[in-house]
Amino acid sequence: MAAMEIEFKFHIPAERLQAVEAAMRRGAVVRTRLQARYFDTADQALAAQGIVLRLRKEGRRWVQTVKATGDNALHRLEHNVDLGAAAAGSAAPLIDPQRHQGTPVGDRLAKVLAASGAPLVERQSTDIVRLTRDVRTTGAGGAAVELALDVGKVVAHAGTPDERESPVCELELELKRGDVRGLVALARRWSHQHGLWFSTVSKAERGARLLAKLDVVPAVKAETPRFAKEPDGHAIQQGVVASCLAQMLPNASEIAAGSTDEEQIHQLRIGIRRLRSAIRELAGLDERTDLFNGAEWEPPLVEAFRALGVLRDRDQVVKLAQPQLRDAGAPEFDPLAGDDAAAAHAPSPGDVVRAPALQSVLVSLIGFTAATVAVEAAPKSDAEAPKQAPSPSGPLDASNARRYLRKRLQHLHEQIVRDGQRFESLSSEDQHRTRKRLKRLRYLAEFVMPLFADADDKEKSAAERYLKRLRPAQDALGEFNDEAVAQALYREATARDARAWFAVGWFSARHAVGAKASRKALGKIVKAPRFWKKKKQN
Repeated sequence: MAAMEIEFKFHIPAERLQAVEAAMRRGAVVRTRLQARYFDTADQALAAQGIVLRLRKEGRRWVQTVKATGDNALHRLEHNVDLGAAAAGSAAPLIDPQRHQGTPVGDRLAKVLAASGAPLVERQSTDIVRLTRDVRTTGAGGAAVELALDVGKVVAHAGTPDERESPVCELELELKRGDVRGLVALARRWSHQHGLWFSTVSKAERGARLLAKLDVVPAVKAETPRFAKEPDGHAIQQGVVASCLAQMLPNASEIAAGSTDEEQIHQLRIGIRRLRSAIRELAGLDERTDLFNGAEWEPPLVEAFRALGVLRDRDQVVKLAQPQLRDAGAPEFDPLAGDDAAAAHAPSPGDVVRAPALQSVLVSLIGFTAATVAVEAAPKSDAEAPKQAPSPSGPLDASNARRYLRKRLQHLHEQIVRDGQRFESLSSEDQHRTRKRLKRLRYLAEFVMPLFADADDKEKSAAERYLKRLRPAQDALGEFNDEAVAQALYREATARDARAWFAVGWFSARHAVGAKASRKALGKIVKAPRFWKKKKQN
């Protein structure tokens, strides 16, 4: 059976498992033992392309499955082949990629294996007890959803001295029929009631980490959005939000699980900043605010961004400032020493990401990227999704969407040029606003770059040249802002140690120099060739 799998997967904290299981058992449940073996090439060619190939014993039946990443965080390509019941004492079937031939995901599998040329080997195994329950939602978001509670373990190097295992405790919600909105409503409800958090780490990836002995994985950085040909305003919004989530979700998943890796936190904050820019700049592409609901999404994003930055920003500024002050002859002094109150009251990064408000918004955003998907007809029973009134407005068509984006890019460009010409006379608040506008212009240009590319990618190159012209100003304003933050930090520290006054005076003396450098850097944007400009017809 070939399908596009649409599901949420949440990690269940150990202390919440009993309550989740009790909630599952309020309806009819089916208990199944799942024993799976995962296959890949020795150099992990499948994993590198987001493909999972497994052979799983489900109760007494054997099922071979291939999965691959889809269009966004909710979508998974999947094809299952039922191999029948296992005879008593019989060996497991052999893995055979040909069983998936002729399906989209099977063709992707075959292509990767052909390019690799390496044989398949067993990489890891799982032993899971699954409880499943079917739930229906009604209203505008009517849907049939399967809840699956998985508890067990992933094992690598089984039966050897190097055997390692990772516990599994997660809840999956998969859309079987109907509207994604019903799935989203149900996911938000379960996540909020039981303190669950969205996880991007699959069982296959858990095994791969065990094999590689990885405790910390690299942070995920931003990538350019992907769009279908001639997307309308709503499709552009979806593509950009999906791009932001592709950066945010893996980093958030790691942090929620306990990681304090600085780069993961940094990249999550960048992702949040990009998403907030998208919410602000792309709202006019589709006036249906019940879909692109920035008013609901933004407050938890702002709160998380600030909370994640409280300690990181202070630490980073000090790391940058101290060497400069030392070279200038400043007395040795740690401005953060004795300031334990900030650290004591600041939530951990994990607490910030696991917060119900942020998790609820992440679920809504993931659902937004797949909101056009419906599978068969919606069922009728069990009211668990809110009814939503239809909106009279619709998205801009492809041509008008590009026209709108041109106006937004031009408006930001002109604002920044105007601010740059008088940067030294601006108030501190307006100087900071200019820096934020410059970031929004950069992000918007990165978001829409593919929409203005031609067949030869000439416009993409033009966009890249434009972005390159922004970088000196970004660097200058970034340094100017860091010094302003440092000055404020050291001024706070004067209440605890008079040695901080040296830094306050030093940064004060540099303020005019930094403002002038920022003005000059902003001035270079004036003549930057604007890639969004329409070509003149001969």
